[in-house]
Amino acid sequence: MESPVHSLPSLFKQLGLPDDAQSIEQFITAHSPLKPDLKLADAFFWSDSQRAFLQDEILEDADWAEVVDELNLLLRSGRGV
Repeated sequence: MESPVHSLPSLFKQLGLPDDAQSIEQFITAHSPLKPDLKLADAFFWSDSQRAFLQDEILEDADWAEVVDELNLLLRSGRGV
């Protein structure tokens, strides 16, 4: 299996969020677990631009899609990296 094109820290940086390990862990802890029927991009804590980015990447199965899926799983499990 190929390694993701982008890392979780690079996704956080792309979203304009702190991208160090501790900040990512705190973000996941603060915002999880997501409800099973809630799409990641529909979560209340995203800005409009973050929401649009996440939706586009998943819909287009773009370069960021794999790491967006990783974030989705982390937010649903409630466990950080």
